Amino acid sequence: MTSIRPIDDSISVAPQITPADVTEIARAGFTAIINNRPDDEEPGQPEGAAVRLIAETLHLKYTEIPVTHSGFSGNQVDAMVAALEDAGGPVLAYCRSGTRSCNLWALARVKMGDHPDTVMAKAAATGYDLTGIRPLLDALASGR
Repeated sequence: MTSIRPIDDSISVAPQITPADVTEIARAGFTAIINNRPDDEEPGQPEGAAVRLIAETLHLKYTEIPVTHSGFSGNQVDAMVAALEDAGGPVLAYCRSGTRSCNLWALARVKMGDHPDTVMAKAAATGYDLTGIRPLLDALASGR
């Protein structure tokens, strides 16, 4: 199975998962999967529909919020907030490396009321550097 990095008790991020990984993800106690990777980003990557099929068969919630390398939109942040609030338990978010998933989680958590320093510290403890999106985090925090 792919390498899963827990950020806190409610969210973990991972690089690309396969349909075969979904059973282990369910056994690990996750209740929802968020796919932050666009289909066809790379030749041979598993299609989101295949992951969705297994996830839904195992009664996991599945949400697609594809993020390209061009950045994040307000709609994507809102969709991540909704997916996190609807999860009903621990979430696994994935993309190619886990970085976009971590960044989108951080933006969503700040929009939900967390302090930028808090999400940056959690991400750093997991090996992700959010310095590049700090201005976005601060803008979301000041907009509350």
